[in-house]
Amino acid sequence: MNPSIKSMSVSGIHGHVLEVTVVGCNRLKDTEWLSRQDPYVCLEYGSTKYRTRTCTDGGKAPVFQERFTFTLIEGLREINVVVWNSNTLTYDDFIGSGKIQLQKVLSQGFDDTAWSLQTKTGRYAGEVRLIMHYGNAKPPTTTYAPTAPQYTAPPPHVPQYSAPPATYPASYPPPATTYPSPSPYPAYPSSAYPPPPSAYTPSHSAYPPPPSAYPPPPSTYPPPPPHSSYPPSTYPQQSPYYPPGPFPGHYPPPPY
Repeated sequence: MNPSIKSMSVSGIHGHVLEVTVVGCNRLKDTEWLSRQDPYVCLEYGSTKYRTRTCTDGGKAPVFQERFTFTLIEGLREINVVVWNSNTLTYDDFIGSGKIQLQKVLSQGFDDTAWSLQTKTGRYAGEVRLIMHYGNAKPPTTTYAPTAPQYTAPPPHVPQYSAPPATYPASYPPPATTYPSPSPYPAYPSSAYPPPPSAYTPSHSAYPPPPSAYPPPPSTYPPPPPHSSYPPSTYPQQSPYYPPGPFPGHYPPPPY
C-alpha cells in the first residue's frame, strides 16, 4: 500500500454507503479431482454478510459481476472475503480467504484491485478482483504526500551551435586582407604590358603622313603622247586591184 495513503486520516464515514462489485477470481486453487469446481464468494463487513451466486464449472477463473452495498462503520476499515467451492453431497470446500483494505477507496473514492487469497496454511490460493466506489470521499489536503515528483519547467533551450566569442575575430585577421582572391591568370608586372591606348600620344613625325600627303592619283601622271606624235608610215599605199609589182632596184630581172 502507498505510504502516503496510510498516513491519511479519514473520519466521518459512519452511516455512509460503500458500493462493492465482485468482478471475479483468477488462478484459484483447484479442489476438484475429477470435475471442474463451482466457486462462489462471501463478503463480511461488521454484521453485514453477502454471498454471490455459484459459478457452475467456473474452475480456476469464475466470473460473477455482482454488486453489493455496505453501510460504513466508524473505525472499521476492512472487509473479509472468503471463496468456497460448492458441493452437492458433501460440505463445501474452502479455497481461500483475504482482507480488503478500505483506506484507498475512502480517501480517493475509487479502488479497482485484485486482492490475494491464502489457504489456511498461508499458501497462495489465487486472487479476487473487487471494484469499490465511495461517493463521500473528500479531496486530498495539503498534508497529502504526492508520489510523483513535482513538475518543473525545463531549462531554456540553448542552440547547439552558438556564435563564437568576441575574442576570436581579434586574434585572427579578416580573411579578405590576408588571403587575396586568386586570379585565373599568372601575375606579371604591370610594366610588361603596353599602356592602354589612351596612354599613346599621336605624333605626326613618328608615323607616315595622312593620305593627303601621298602623291596625287594616276590622273596627275603625264598623259601619253597623241597619235599624231608617232612617226608616219613608210610603206606606200597598195592598190586594191593589182598586186604590187617589183620595185626597181630591189629584185633582179627575170632570166631569159
